[in-house]
Amino acid sequence: MHHHPHPGAGRLRPLALLLAGVLALAGLAGLRATASAADGGTGAAEAFATRCGIHFCLNGKEYYFAGTNTYDMFAYGAASGDTESQFMDKARIDAHFANLQADKVDVVRLWMFNHESWHGFETSKGVYDEQQFALFDYILVSAKAHNLRLVPVFENYWEAYGGIDTRLRWEGLSGGQPGRAAFFDRSRCPGCSTSYKNYVGYALNRTNHYSGVKYKDDPTIFAWDLMNEPRYEGQSAAENVLGTTLRAWVDEMGAFVKGIDTNHMVGVGIEGHGTSYGFGGDEGNPFVQVQQSPYIDYTSAHPYPTESWANLTIDQTKALIRSWISDSHDLVGKPFFMGEFNVHNVDRSAWWSAIYADFEAAGGDGSAFWWYEDHNVDGKFGVMAGAAELAVFRAHSDRMAAKSGLTVPSATPSSSPSPSASASVPPSGSASPSPAGSPAVGPCSVHYGLSDWGTSFNGDVTVKNTGTTAVDGWQLAFAFPGDQRIAQMWNAGWTQSGKQVVATNPSGYNTVVAPGASVNFGFSASSVPGTNGAPADFRLNGQVCSTF
Repeated sequence: MHHHPHPGAGRLRPLALLLAGVLALAGLAGLRATASAADGGTGAAEAFATRCGIHFCLNGKEYYFAGTNTYDMFAYGAASGDTESQFMDKARIDAHFANLQADKVDVVRLWMFNHESWHGFETSKGVYDEQQFALFDYILVSAKAHNLRLVPVFENYWEAYGGIDTRLRWEGLSGGQPGRAAFFDRSRCPGCSTSYKNYVGYALNRTNHYSGVKYKDDPTIFAWDLMNEPRYEGQSAAENVLGTTLRAWVDEMGAFVKGIDTNHMVGVGIEGHGTSYGFGGDEGNPFVQVQQSPYIDYTSAHPYPTESWANLTIDQTKALIRSWISDSHDLVGKPFFMGEFNVHNVDRSAWWSAIYADFEAAGGDGSAFWWYEDHNVDGKFGVMAGAAELAVFRAHSDRMAAKSGLTVPSATPSSSPSPSASASVPPSGSASPSPAGSPAVGPCSVHYGLSDWGTSFNGDVTVKNTGTTAVDGWQLAFAFPGDQRIAQMWNAGWTQSGKQVVATNPSGYNTVVAPGASVNFGFSASSVPGTNGAPADFRLNGQVCSTF
């Protein structure tokens, strides 16, 4: 299938140019009051979103979110003149975030790519536009001021704003569909990988000129998407089904990001197509195989059920989404992010009501509809403030917040975690029985997830505080069963001596584990085939933990 859910993408730029001057003045009088983001606004808590097993976590608790996409926020401003007052339109950025906040959006997925001359981040190979990145600096501080988190996307598979076709052209190759598959093949385009890495490395290490915080250190960023809807399509029947080349690219780029940025989660950004799902074709980007990469923290899919090539009913759409959620949790072992979706030429409120309710019931972790616009530019999928379907979205957001424990009444703050906490406490040794004379089990419980590929493996560790007092600063000690050697670890510091490993809370976040709460870290490592397994015991700050 040659699915491109963003028709008219190339037409947005000139329309935005025509309207830019008008929008800077019109409609601002009716905006909700909001302080300028650069004027010290406070918002999102200084905590990084993380993965804990098959769910997202924030501040030590499972986190479920309701989100959206914005298509063109990076293009708010004249793209010429003085950086602070003309090139970017701060009032328009603030106004859009104010509307997003009022409609209870938690997370915004948005573009951080463009190779065109107008608002281009990288208009020629290796040349990064300071004014354009300064505009994105402002997007970050405004998002924080409005208590929103962002999922920036590094690059585009499609032609809008240049995409990987431009990187191929820089290397003397042609793009287009399916020729742009060459981008992911090192043997065909080694320079493509290099230019992508250089751009990503520049962005991760950039220091925001307003906040002084590097992008890689900014908790306003929820996660990164490696690319918008990558495929390795039409190269061979085997590749279409197995996704070997795209998986290798994801491994390489995911490891590259994690090597620079140990704070943030990383996703692939794929659509979730596949004949096995009855949605789209096999396009070299299989949902399970590609997202099993040890460097990827969550799965994604982008359902557009009312497109003519899909033609799904509401019930078929619910079943499709449930299949992704179950495969994500049960086969991949990661949270599921419905990174794009929408419907058209139907009763959108009715569809959204059914889809959101079933998404929540099935345990979906985060959603982001396509897309919340600040002016009428996309008559097919665009949603503007005041749209009727946003009432459905706000109700979804409230329910996701409640699942996250964010709306638990203050009178019973401990009621939510207590069932899982009490279940994890080993009552008089009934759980995780210990031999006579062994140390008593402390107020902690550990889950060790193992994805073993023989010579390499991925470990995923969740540490739960089952006691009644907070753990302030933590170290988790354990021993591998054989010759396992850690290559890198995220969301924790670590040391290894022989089989002995000590993981330590990262600097500046996830240092305190509240009663009933948990922290999560992961690592990639090498092994000798047949010698791997879960460590025999875990000790949190010297105390033996039960396991779950």
